Amino acid sequence: MPTDGEDDAGPTRREYVKYGGAVVGAGLFAGCSSDAGGSSTPTDAGATATPTETDTATGTTASTGTETADGGSYSVTMSPMGTVEFDGVPETVLAGGTNYMDAAAAVGHGDALESATHPTYAVPSLEYYYGALDVPTDWIDFTDAGGYNKETLYELDSDVHFVDPVYLSTVDGWGESDVREVEENVGPLFGNMYSRKHRQPPESYDGSYEYYTVWEMAETYAELFRETERFAQLHRVREDLVSHVESNLPPEGERPRAAMVYPRVSENSFYVHKLNQPGYFFAHTRPLGAVDVFADIETDEYGGKLVDYEAMLETDPDVIVMNHGISGYYDVPEVKAAVADHSVGSELAAVENDRFYASGNPRQGPVMSLFQLEMTAKQFYPERFGEWPGYAADGYPEIPEEERLFDRERLAAVVAGDA
Repeated sequence: MPTDGEDDAGPTRREYVKYGGAVVGAGLFAGCSSDAGGSSTPTDAGATATPTETDTATGTTASTGTETADGGSYSVTMSPMGTVEFDGVPETVLAGGTNYMDAAAAVGHGDALESATHPTYAVPSLEYYYGALDVPTDWIDFTDAGGYNKETLYELDSDVHFVDPVYLSTVDGWGESDVREVEENVGPLFGNMYSRKHRQPPESYDGSYEYYTVWEMAETYAELFRETERFAQLHRVREDLVSHVESNLPPEGERPRAAMVYPRVSENSFYVHKLNQPGYFFAHTRPLGAVDVFADIETDEYGGKLVDYEAMLETDPDVIVMNHGISGYYDVPEVKAAVADHSVGSELAAVENDRFYASGNPRQGPVMSLFQLEMTAKQFYPERFGEWPGYAADGYPEIPEEERLFDRERLAAVVAGDA
């Protein structure tokens, strides 16, 4: 395995992108004054501990982009890294999550995504949504970096790693010194994983970890790729969609009782989440304000809880949406059939009324979030937004133009840089 002394160019071989200000190894785990992530009180995301996040249609800034006097290098700030300085737009990226891939591709930099950790789970989702747009999708082809193997990161030699350094420090075989080694010898880390469900970072991190929404994070990555204008166009699509959805929601007393689940057929159980809780994991359900039948459950450290069929029947939601239904994690028709064939599952109202739906990939970026908000709006409120056509394994189902909740051509123009 490579060490600091094995790089002929020295410990800071990268001249293309580099850390400036707060360095992961130097200040991350001891608490760093520059990891505030821009604004300390962002409009629609909490900053620390257990904040309440809402999804408004107001754009916010999760980072601070600063251009140096020479006009070439620039810096971007996001928690937990602090300020990261770039000498040029990164051309090779290792992405540690589907949301990062989506954020890059949404502003026209999908080609920079050369490698990914476990792309098997990311590719189906990206193909599902980007395939519904008239844009190139040949970038959805990644070198499989597997897990987080240090030697592999050296071999890939990426300009930047879209990986949360705090999270990476908790992975087997990694520690603070390993994180420092990679960011010094290969390239910086730039990610924020705990915003997914607003989980608490590990105790070893003694800093002010900020949480961001899908759109705040997407704006930060747009700054990283120097695509702030394209992001502004993208965000306007989102604003129009959210405005349309919110203005057409029924009164609270007329909204369906819903549940978000990950089915575990072999265990005769469901892993359930609170569908209105903070975190970008819930960006496609929270704005819809449905009645959460599991709102009062005590969740585990991962933000959910395992329940059996009897608990599902006791709550008996009107609508059940299956997490990762389009991610390739499981066979949707097989799961639906297994639940319907179960003696208790067959009694669920959502099963009886054919409102047991495959939902999206909650590890979502901006383009995925637009489609998934449209999808869920139709699943929760068909009388308001039109019927959901149902699951299609080969891609996002065709929806008549007059029943679409956002303009596909407008979105495709933004992604392609033609807006």
